Amino acid sequence: MNLAKFPRRGYVTEPTPLEALPRFSKALGADINVYIKRDDLLPGTAGGNKTRKLDFSMADALNQGADTIITCGAVQSNHCRLTLAWSVKEGLDCHLVLEERVKDSYNPEASGNNFLFQLLGVKSVTVVPGGSPMMAEMEKLAEKLRAEGRKPYIIPGGASNKIGALGYVGCAEETLRQLFNLGLSIDHMVVPSGSAGTHAGIIAGMIGNNAGIPVTGIGVNRKKPVQEAAVLNLANETLEYIGTDARVPAEAVVAFDDYVGPGYSLPTDAMVEAVKMLASTEGILLDPVYSGKAMSGLIDLARKGYFPKGSNVLFLHTGGSPALYAYLPTFRA
Repeated sequence: MNLAKFPRRGYVTEPTPLEALPRFSKALGADINVYIKRDDLLPGTAGGNKTRKLDFSMADALNQGADTIITCGAVQSNHCRLTLAWSVKEGLDCHLVLEERVKDSYNPEASGNNFLFQLLGVKSVTVVPGGSPMMAEMEKLAEKLRAEGRKPYIIPGGASNKIGALGYVGCAEETLRQLFNLGLSIDHMVVPSGSAGTHAGIIAGMIGNNAGIPVTGIGVNRKKPVQEAAVLNLANETLEYIGTDARVPAEAVVAFDDYVGPGYSLPTDAMVEAVKMLASTEGILLDPVYSGKAMSGLIDLARKGYFPKGSNVLFLHTGGSPALYAYLPTFRA
């Protein structure tokens, strides 16, 4: 697939590491070998997966003459942090619309990403109730800015559209090249599944390249049927946008909802175990909202025999560790 025909800013200059996790695999005790794709080490303030998507999204914004970026996310959004960071790098104003998915959870004095929003110089933060129509809320702000003579560009939550998903088609191809160079055969890949763009891009890349590597998503917010439909639709929309005849069959999309717990961003004991386990065995930090819950899913599935014994399983680390510092009581309890 030819991704070179799509404009991007060049934020991703080299492959992120693909590492074995021998001590974690041993502690897991499930007779599988776990590897990790370190997208937490991508460029951008404190790293994370959104940089791959924003590489394409910001190029589109600049090509359209934008001088202002508007995006949205939850109150500790990693996507908002990185969109703001790359806006700063590009000399663009950035306005954030934060959805209070958990009532009364927004605290402008909070640590984690909230602190970084202020440090990076966000132009405005608008907080709306959970369940608000986020695209409509962003368009409302865009209209106000247009009336002031600005040229705003809206990036959807997670940069999860066909433009942003190109970043994870590229990641899938990058991963396949690394596996070839390492002489490593991967039997299964596990990815966090939230706004759907990362999961959709990876599976589109794997199917489009006939990789034969099944991908399991661990959902962090929506119910399984809703999430799987969102991933499938975006994956196929992305493949069509690229211009390939390949399509993702419905049965290839799996997004478990068993590890969300009481709700999006709300801690679970399994998430805490996963974060502590990877930190104490490999010195790698997960986040409490996405990668921590996704790793808790991998741990549980491994213990239940979901992966055949001896399997090589690759986990995609999407970053987000700044959010840990907003969850100190959870980990100190």
